Amino acid sequence: MSGLLNPSAVRELASSVGLTPTKRWGQNFVVDANTVRRLVTLAGVESGDQVLEVGPGLGSLTLGLLEAGASVVAVEIDAKLAQLLPQTVAQRLPEAVGRLDVIEGDALRLSPVILRGASEASEVAGSATATARQSDQADHATARRMTVAPPAKLVANLPYNVAVPVVLTLLERFDDLTDGLVMVQLEVARRLTAEPGSKVYGVPSAKLAWFAEAEFAGTVPASVFWPVPNVESGLVRFTRHNPPSATPRDKVFAVIDAAFAQRRKMLRSALAPLASSQAVASALDEAGVEQTARGETCTVAQFAAIAQALFSEQ
Repeated sequence: MSGLLNPSAVRELASSVGLTPTKRWGQNFVVDANTVRRLVTLAGVESGDQVLEVGPGLGSLTLGLLEAGASVVAVEIDAKLAQLLPQTVAQRLPEAVGRLDVIEGDALRLSPVILRGASEASEVAGSATATARQSDQADHATARRMTVAPPAKLVANLPYNVAVPVVLTLLERFDDLTDGLVMVQLEVARRLTAEPGSKVYGVPSAKLAWFAEAEFAGTVPASVFWPVPNVESGLVRFTRHNPPSATPRDKVFAVIDAAFAQRRKMLRSALAPLASSQAVASALDEAGVEQTARGETCTVAQFAAIAQALFSEQ
């Protein structure tokens, strides 16, 4: 047995562990090999790349990444799937077993310490144990955890309900992540890549722009998933850049959150929870932002300038 997963293989794997996909964890598995290869190509994955994958599920994308020659650290919250993945790779792509590490747990609690090899002594959603329990080959993968460079790419089919916090949290915690491609709900993809002035520009757009240059990289039809979701998916490709300002990120993000808490308000009113009206007006002037401006028109650099002016006066 070898190669990428097809619809029947996906269902067989799910059946083998008694899995019924759940909405709670956003489990919609890719069943189309061509879609997998498209994602790997768009992500620019090459042999020797170190990739972080969140929510590998039954392994459709994992196999594609390994087929391209990458090493993969896969973070899976479902214990049954985390235990099954090394076995699936051993059966379908045995030569790649030594390039796979699996961490069972919540990606939102992932830390650099765990990726450096402290997984057995740490917690990720109650268990950060690297899981490779299915074969001797998989055990070898556990023993070699992170003896190579930490992941530089994030490539993932993200659960819809946690897509934005996962992307922002990982970029915040892992400086080594330089670029990536994520598949998310189409509406979320549009929001993440929106430009100032767009109707869907908001908190996710501005915060992602702090970390990276992001672009919309295409759509994915619902028909390539099992079970079939009731929405299309979108692809977001990003490349990390230096922050647009030396202003502390938490201060900038506080301004962004306040600016979009009530979208229709002008910034001079929306930022009232952060400082006095006089201080806000002064900060807007110092940042070169119109007093009548709304958050949806501001770039992340302008939010940073407002934060710098606002908090330097306190």
